Amino acid sequence: MTGSARSDQRGTDRQPGATSDRDEFARLTDPFRRELLAHCYRMLGSADDAEDLVQETYLRAWRAYTRFEGRASLRTWLYRIATNVCLTALERRGRRPLPSGLGGPSADPEGPLAYGAEVPWLQPMPAALLTAASADPAGIVASRQGMRLALVAAMQHLPARQRAVLILRDVLTWRADEVAELLGTTTTAVNSVLQRARAQLREVAPSEEEIAEPDDPSQRALLDRYTAAFESTDLAALLKLLADDVVLEMPPYATWFAGRATIGRFLAQRSFDPAAKFDNADKFRLVTTAANGQLAVAVYLRDEDALHRAHMVQVLSFAAGRISRIVAFLDPGLFPLFGLPQVCPATVGGPPAARR
Repeated sequence: MTGSARSDQRGTDRQPGATSDRDEFARLTDPFRRELLAHCYRMLGSADDAEDLVQETYLRAWRAYTRFEGRASLRTWLYRIATNVCLTALERRGRRPLPSGLGGPSADPEGPLAYGAEVPWLQPMPAALLTAASADPAGIVASRQGMRLALVAAMQHLPARQRAVLILRDVLTWRADEVAELLGTTTTAVNSVLQRARAQLREVAPSEEEIAEPDDPSQRALLDRYTAAFESTDLAALLKLLADDVVLEMPPYATWFAGRATIGRFLAQRSFDPAAKFDNADKFRLVTTAANGQLAVAVYLRDEDALHRAHMVQVLSFAAGRISRIVAFLDPGLFPLFGLPQVCPATVGGPPAARR
């Protein structure tokens, strides 16, 4: 049955909003929910906002479902709604940066940290929310590449419409005429916007090493060593795992650091004081997770009541067999997004390997 025929049948044989329509709508549209969530996240840079906008997309789609005539595919129709929802939302929101997008690194690791309370910071996207429905390896890799944290942060520098065109063309690999139809413009205009977006992105985009394919065995082994060093507060062992030009960012703090020596001085003062051996004992517990197609760890910090409470989520980048970037999101409110409790259960204790 053609799309037009289905639309005619809905108009004559069914009442809009009938149970059969709702069931059909859910059956046909639910398979696209996770990829639409990824699309909204790339546009907005916020997991919370992306979930809200996907809900808004589905609400608008349901209200218009009886008028859907099938001239475009259902997927294209949903992306058109989602993209317009995102563009409208971006009219009311500023970009979501990481600290490195606001200025240069600090050269004073012993100094005070600048707190960016008013900045709408970029958020990580838990991998569990974006598990691909398809088992196609090429599709999974492409999805991961387009979700890399540094790349999403770079895209935040683009104006909203340029961002939409870049994502649709270069991440989702839509044809120019498909993007033109979705945005209600011409192919020539899409190509012009794409050219400007690519040029601007090249100025702020991460290096190829930072967006290389993640999750290989060597990175897993490096993560195990990092986790062990962090939990034992062994600063010397941890620093051996970092690249010479490693970057540490800690939103909501605007202050960030670059270079292994500088970051070592910062950690020695703030987290890994070698003189405080007793206080360091069992100070941290880490749980391995994933975000933005990258390996990540959720860090629990021992409180005065001896319970380990949610502290931060670190998203890690790798290059040349070392950790090249650590983005530490100091926001315990992120833990529910990752399906993690606010208090580390006693059963999670023990050697790091027992918690993976």
